[in-house]
Formats: sequence, C-alpha cells, structure tokens
Amino acid sequence: MDPLDAARDWISQDPDPQTRDELTTLIDTGDGAEIAARFAGRLQFGTAGLRGELGAGPMRMNRVTVARAAAGLARHLLDTAPEPSVVIGYDARTNSDVFARDTAEIMQAMGVRALLLPEYLPTPVLAFAIGHLGASAGVMVTASHNPPRDNGYKVYLADTSQIVPPVDGQIAACIDAVGRVDELGRDTGYTVLGPEVAEAYLDAVAALVPDGPRELVVAYTPMHGVGGHSMAQVAERSGFADLHVVEAQARPDPAFPTVAFPNPEEPGAMDLALELAASVDADVVIANDPDADRCAVGVRTEGGHRMLTGDQVGALLAESLLSRGVEGTYACSIVSSDLLGRQAAAHQQPWQQTLTGFKWIGKVEGLVFGYEEALGYCVAPHIARDKDGMSAAVLIMALAASLKAQGRTLLDLLDDIYRRHGWHATGQLAVRVDDLSIIATAMERLRTDPPATLAGVAVTSLDDLELGYQGLPPTDGVRLGLDGGSRIICRPSGTEPKLKCYVEAVTAVGDSLEEARETAAATVDAIIADLSAYLGLV
Repeated sequence: MDPLDAARDWISQDPDPQTRDELTTLIDTGDGAEIAARFAGRLQFGTAGLRGELGAGPMRMNRVTVARAAAGLARHLLDTAPEPSVVIGYDARTNSDVFARDTAEIMQAMGVRALLLPEYLPTPVLAFAIGHLGASAGVMVTASHNPPRDNGYKVYLADTSQIVPPVDGQIAACIDAVGRVDELGRDTGYTVLGPEVAEAYLDAVAALVPDGPRELVVAYTPMHGVGGHSMAQVAERSGFADLHVVEAQARPDPAFPTVAFPNPEEPGAMDLALELAASVDADVVIANDPDADRCAVGVRTEGGHRMLTGDQVGALLAESLLSRGVEGTYACSIVSSDLLGRQAAAHQQPWQQTLTGFKWIGKVEGLVFGYEEALGYCVAPHIARDKDGMSAAVLIMALAASLKAQGRTLLDLLDDIYRRHGWHATGQLAVRVDDLSIIATAMERLRTDPPATLAGVAVTSLDDLELGYQGLPPTDGVRLGLDGGSRIICRPSGTEPKLKCYVEAVTAVGDSLEEARETAAATVDAIIADLSAYLGLV
C-alpha cells in the first residue's frame, strides 16, 4: 500500500486523537519522507516483546500497535492455554497506563480473563503476580531504561520468565493476523486488582533477608522511576533504617529531567546519587532503573564513592548465597564474567552460561541464582524467574551490614574472592549509532577478517555465535578468544541501537593484589582501545 494511503487507513482506525493529529499534520505538510519512515514496516515482536519510540504509525509505539499486540497475544493464549488469564502491569512512562487498559479491554473481550494491577508498579511485581495468581501470562508496559520518548511491551508466560523462541514467533504470527483494530471488541469488565499482590511481593522479598546486623547508611535513587515506594517498603520490612533518597529523582517522571538516559550504567546518571552518598557518608549507594528490575551498587572508598560493575555485584551476591549453602544451578549470560563459574565450582555447585538476556537465564533448570552484567540479578527464582532490582538491593544491603559489623566492606569481600579465583577485570566498548549499517559492517568484519592481535596478545579463536556456541541457540554475536584466557564477545544490543563488545582479562594474584588489579585493568583498557581502532569506532 502507498505510504499516504496507509497513513490515511491508519488514521481511520486509530483510537488516539493525539496520534491521529500527528499523522494528519504530516500528511498536510507533505512530509513524505517521515510518513515513509513511519510506514516502512512494523515494530517487530520478538523475545524482548515490543519496544520503540512513541508516535503514530506501525514503526512506533502507540495504541494501534498495542491493540494489535494484545489481540495477537490473546489469540495465542486462547489457542494454547485452558481458561487463559493474563496479569497486566505498567510503569509511569508516557501512555503506559493507557496501553495497559487497552490491553485489558481487548483481552477481556476476546475471552482471556484480564487482571490489571491497580497502579504503576515495578516490573518485578508483575513477574511475581503471574505465579502468585496462577495466571497464564503477564504483560508489562515499560521501556525499562530506554530514553524518555520510548515505551515497550514485555510478555511473560506462566513460568514467570520472559518469552523465548519459538513462542515469540508464534505470538508474532498471531499479531500479524490481526485486522483493523477498530473492529476489535472491548470489554471494561476486567478485574482491577487491589493492593494485596504488591503487599505479598514485598513480604516475599523481605523474607529473603537473613537474620543479622542492620546498621547501614544507604543513599538511594529510583531514577525518576516507580521503584521508590516499593524499595522503601522492602527496606523497612527488612529492618533497615530509612534510606537517604535523591530528592530530585524521588518521584516518577516520564521526562527523566535530570539524566540524559535513565540507565545507571550511562555516564552521569549516578552523579546525584554519588553526591548524596558523599553528603551523608553512605556505606553503600543503591540505584534502581525506572522499572526497578535492575540494581546498581556503589561503595565508599578512601577517595570517595564509586560504582561497582555488574559483574562485581553478581560475584558478591553469589558469594553470599554460596556461603549460606544455597544449592542449585548458578547461571549467567555469556557476556558476563566467568568468575561465577569458579565460585560455583569451589562450592561444588553447577554453573551454566546462557545467551544474553534474562529470558534465557529464567529458563535454566534448577536455577537458584542468575545474573547478567547489565545490572540484572535473580536472587529468588521462587519469587519470579526474572531480574529483580529490589530483592538484589536488599540482599546487598544485608551483606554490607553484616560485613560492616565485622569491620569490613563489600570491597574487602571482593578482594577475598579475587585472591581465591584470580583478578577478573571486565570492561565494555559500547557504541550508540544513528545508522544501523555501522553495526552490521563491524560484525561482518569481525566474522570475516578478525584481528590477529589485540593489545599485543594473539587472537587464538573465533566463534560465530550465529552458528551456536557450546550448545546455545544461535544468536547474532562473535566471540574472540585471546592467548592467556582473555576473551571478547561482540553483539548488537537487543533493545537499543548499540554495538556492545564485552572484554574480560584474568590475572592470577601473587604477592600483590594491587599489581594483579593493575595488570588486568591495563589489559582490558588496551584491548578496548585496539578493538575500537580496528573497527573504525575511535
């Protein structure tokens, strides 16, 4: 269909006056290029569900796109589940509540019992609610830590983990079969849940915390997201004193006015929290991303507060669980540190690597702990088989308080881990692009013409992850092995226009812990510099 005709057809079925007006203006002003871009295809439904910029047209997140997704998911559930039901949650981003109500109305009308959470709540509450209520599926309207103009649509099934192939393809096919959205039935008789589900979640998280000291000074930020109230409740129920909260970021705000990107990993995002930590002499710094499924941790040092890496937090959480005798499979994504494998082996527990994304970690059989380096941690699969920034935060707080009572810190425990298993230094080359062909070109060069050396170290192996790696499903990525145990994994981001390259170097600790740290860190920095130059990304 001609883009102009497609735009007019879209307007005729769009229930949202704002996006109808937006598209009408593009037609009236003759902006053919923008219309063509909006109608060049559809947002693709995959293992991350849907995610994209708000706006009119099938390449944007809007009420038509969401209605089609809701109807397609409902059809899939009707075909696969007896007496299907769905729990629907949403964050505080622009239109999240609208998209959630649209989903509830359409699913209810199609014969799927729709249960809507009563207000904006963290993603972990939605994941928990699926199992708690025995629902067939869950939908969370959120774009997590994406830029302010984005929104998204995450789908979970009854096991409380995110969808993976082939289910994503089955749902996508059902979405493709949806006709005009103005012909879909709507039913406002869906159930709006009370506060009981969120209360049950808070109790379950608080019950995770072992007995022990609670004296700890914590600086906290929810980063303009929905985690603030829930995190305060979790801390209180676990016996901790009031958190010191970054006032400018304390309340949900879809504009995210104090950060360029509402992601604790982004440069500058933690500046206000670190300033607060310095002013209150905090023992630890805790941050959640806007939907509170991720957790960032900072520590006090002699030179001021600094943030830990996701791999370091993963090692600390794992050590806490392993030392308490928690038995089962410890898992992490292939781009995360191999240190977890060494920790698990030392305690005679199995370790499993997965593809990148918590959807894969959530499927690990016998899982007791899983993490990915991008600040995602599952410390309680019985609560939900997904990342949870609040349960991770409160367990880190309990660990830090226990160490503080011994005159020690999280950094002291990390040093102990490194002495036993070697210093594992990690780093990342992450390049955000406007032109996706830059990423495709870089990946092709890595596959066909890999560098012979990086940082003076020979590249000894190349694994194309599209061909499968150690029995994992195929994915777009390349793994380079370097002499001496260093490794690099490069892949396109699944949720953002980024190329990500993950580097790890391991150095045995001899007489000097500091010397091992400096050697490993220098190796990582040199590898990143050479890789960036090789790919033309300097």
